[in-house]
Amino acid sequence: MSDTRLKIGKYEFASRLILGTGKYATLELMVKALEASGSDMITVAIGRVNLDQPGEKNLLDWIDKKRYQILPNTAGAYTAKDAVRIARLGRAAGLGDLVKVEVIGDPKTLMPDTEGLLEATKILVAEGFVVMPYTNDDPIMARKLEQAGAACVMPLASPIGSGRGIQNPLALRFVMEAVSCPVIVDAGVGTASHAAVCMELGADGVLMNTAVAQAQDPVLMAEAMRDGVLAGRKAFLAGRMPEKIYAQASSPQEGLALKA
Repeated sequence: MSDTRLKIGKYEFASRLILGTGKYATLELMVKALEASGSDMITVAIGRVNLDQPGEKNLLDWIDKKRYQILPNTAGAYTAKDAVRIARLGRAAGLGDLVKVEVIGDPKTLMPDTEGLLEATKILVAEGFVVMPYTNDDPIMARKLEQAGAACVMPLASPIGSGRGIQNPLALRFVMEAVSCPVIVDAGVGTASHAAVCMELGADGVLMNTAVAQAQDPVLMAEAMRDGVLAGRKAFLAGRMPEKIYAQASSPQEGLALKA
């Protein structure tokens, strides 16, 4: 079965892996990991980029804009107002209308403030942004975000940077059933098997940062994540065998010459 490209609003991508740019030991290492991942879309925290000094080299100068779609994000925003302001700054700086919207509600868990997120999404959609909201694994909020005009929904697998993988696969299934827009699992992926499971469940893509940047070998882990996403997607498209309670022989028993 042939696959389709990932579509986020008016944008299309061959890769279903989105990679972040934070926490790398060096920018040179980041560049190598991005290349190894095969990603088409790279997310950047706008707050980490010095937009006031356009003549100075910054993080964006290390990313090949002809090769990658930059996905600005509003990391660090704790209110809808802050998220909207950061998104506007990014667009004014020439980063385009695609934006990952984060509105954090708690500094300890970094769980999203979904009320603020919904408010920011409505405002930014009205201003022409293609909004990718980071949310919790709640199908009700996912539906509200889609109705507000979000181009996709991005439920967490587990807390940001925890590396724990999917903690509630049933909730993610409910999210996927609740919306018709793409579902990108965001936050909590720790290793390639986690990425594969996300895709096997039917997610349209996976976003990660810490799992690659903080690996002992980030470049090799980026390759593993690339392969994990691909394997999980293929397994989903192939359609797994049904689970059974009891054993079932792999070879037909009829016609076998059995000897005592």
